[in-house]
Amino acid sequence: MNNFTFHNPVRVYFGDDKLQELPDLVKEFGSKVLLVYGKSSIKRMGLYDKVVDLLQSNNIDIVELSGIDPNPRIESVREGGELCKKHDIDLVLAVGGGSVIDAAKGIASAALYDGDPWDFYSYKVQSEGALPIGTILTLSATGSEMNRGSVVTNLKTKQKHGWGSPYTYPKFSILDPRNTFTVNQHQTGCGIVDSLTHVYEFYFSKNDNYLNNRICEAIMKTVIHYGPQAIDNPENYEARANLMFGSTLALNGLTGFSNTWDGFNHTTEHVLSAYYDIAHADGLAILGPHWMNYILDESNVQKFKEFAINVWEVEDRGTDMEIAKRGIQAVFDFYQSIHMPTQLSNVNIDDKEFDEIASYATRYGESVGRFKELSKDDVLQILINAK
Repeated sequence: MNNFTFHNPVRVYFGDDKLQELPDLVKEFGSKVLLVYGKSSIKRMGLYDKVVDLLQSNNIDIVELSGIDPNPRIESVREGGELCKKHDIDLVLAVGGGSVIDAAKGIASAALYDGDPWDFYSYKVQSEGALPIGTILTLSATGSEMNRGSVVTNLKTKQKHGWGSPYTYPKFSILDPRNTFTVNQHQTGCGIVDSLTHVYEFYFSKNDNYLNNRICEAIMKTVIHYGPQAIDNPENYEARANLMFGSTLALNGLTGFSNTWDGFNHTTEHVLSAYYDIAHADGLAILGPHWMNYILDESNVQKFKEFAINVWEVEDRGTDMEIAKRGIQAVFDFYQSIHMPTQLSNVNIDDKEFDEIASYATRYGESVGRFKELSKDDVLQILINAK
């Protein structure tokens, strides 16, 4: 096991009716919040009214920023930062899924920065502070409720970058599975794929270890077991609860405490969705199994065999390569069973921008990915295979 430092300061309040703790949590930091949310879903489900009533009845002032996009835009971060400065906001409260929470992290940092917040996401500067952040999760997917990461899109420059700092960990996150009951089939599927991909990118590691692998496998098996149940019965509390905390654990540092992050899937998908504005997990569902097929060889077949048997319960018969390939096929089959795309043509992407996408995916060096380093030509071939 490699040396590591593990720290996660986020307080998680998990379960039914934990929302009632919101006023006391907010008052630890002040009495004026910027309420950040998406377009209409939290109003349709009644959560918006509950949050506003709780805050107002406890003399907490609210400034609102709505309309956060599924791939949050830098324009929203800029607007939110200015609202924080104008209204002397004490805490940024994100109510929604990962996109809303990601935007809130950028906003909280922009509130204490005099320049353009895109400077953070283009890696020109590091944040020297941020307003406190609280979250109320409504979508099990990104794990942003318990990590410091934030991904924001700049459509003008066709860039989608991830960034975070020690200051962008939420101070608290309220996770009530009932707040995910109204999530539709596609968004539930997106959350399943995003959670699994987060784990893949630590599970497939050159320097893996036994404990890390078993933690990763437990999370993946839980998501695979409960995901279809949540799709078939959206108000199945046990399924939604396991998906919710499974997605949180997938990217709160627990799965990667000693392993390296591979990075191919998220790095390449961020380029895809910056160019085409597709759902993040649609891109991950397409890239993931094609990446597995492409990198599988004799040097890593044992890892893929382990994945096939321990995660997908593939029968241990035949050669190692045959078992590994059946495991990868299980990924394709599972994604199709939950109605997620597995080809770029499924989301109306053709090969016109493939060369440019492959170039940008490898922009930080000659390759992308750590489990198996992939050149621009490798990335291009994976895109062609996924066409």
